[in-house]
Amino acid sequence: MKKWEEMMTWRMENMPYAKTFADLNRMHEQLMTMVVEQAIAWMNEKEGAPPVPFAFFVMGSAGRQEQAIWSDQDHGIVFDGEQKEQSYFQSLGEKIVKGMSAVGYQECDGKVMASESMWTKSVQSWQQQVLDWLTEESWQSLRHASTFFDSRVLTGEKLLLEEVKQTFFSYVTQHPQVMLRLKDNVDFTPKGLGLFSQLLPKQSGERTGQINIKTTTMFPYINALRLLAIWNHRLEVPTMERLSAMESTYPFMKEYQPVLESLFSFKWKLTRDAATYEDVHYVSVDQLTKQEKQDWKQYIRKGTSLFEQTKKQIEKECSQ
Repeated sequence: MKKWEEMMTWRMENMPYAKTFADLNRMHEQLMTMVVEQAIAWMNEKEGAPPVPFAFFVMGSAGRQEQAIWSDQDHGIVFDGEQKEQSYFQSLGEKIVKGMSAVGYQECDGKVMASESMWTKSVQSWQQQVLDWLTEESWQSLRHASTFFDSRVLTGEKLLLEEVKQTFFSYVTQHPQVMLRLKDNVDFTPKGLGLFSQLLPKQSGERTGQINIKTTTMFPYINALRLLAIWNHRLEVPTMERLSAMESTYPFMKEYQPVLESLFSFKWKLTRDAATYEDVHYVSVDQLTKQEKQDWKQYIRKGTSLFEQTKKQIEKECSQ
């Protein structure tokens, strides 16, 4: 589609030159919105107007507004109607997936996309899905629940998604022990530091000499703040907004705000020239200056500290 070709051209002419991490994510927001609006226009022309109100939402790094220069697709649809209307919205989802792919967003390997029936549902079906995930308490179901909780409406009726999240909050209020399972579900992060405080790059394979900055360094911050947002019934999704929202409840959060802001800028600086989505989270240790290595070690230490404090807080409050 010519429109998508024009959007890809816009991307290549603008995103690589974003001055800040926040600027980059505003560009992602603009581009993704253009794709969705074009897909809706195509559906209006070929299949008719949407039969009921709906919302298209993004998850993962897009939901948290922390996308790198390249990003994959994580999204879904919630609509205010009967499940019989699902086919229309899945068709819309398929068009969105094609458009996103055409402008450089890689399809999600796990099929967490609006083209899939699991991620396009009515409000009532979404509410039941959330309950099923939380009730099952398996590793995979809780991973899906956490993924969904990082959802944010890109276009459409925001209240529909909020209505589903209220089901999430109600279940947690009635079954607080599920927080311990959610905590355990994310209580593993690949080590970024060794016993002697040295950075630990991969020792073999294609990524020898490189470290995944997302899994080793960013995940402890992301996971800690998601857990606290769930427990405190907060609807903010971007990690920085969650941190700001928690400061009044947990004063220890204040020390982490400048650290997290600096970490996002650090990651943007080191990965902005990545050529592909596969490259975007990996950094070669050899390319770092002495100061960058010291900074990275501090980001890892502070992330570990935040997650440990969060675990203790969740365990304490769930036992009360």
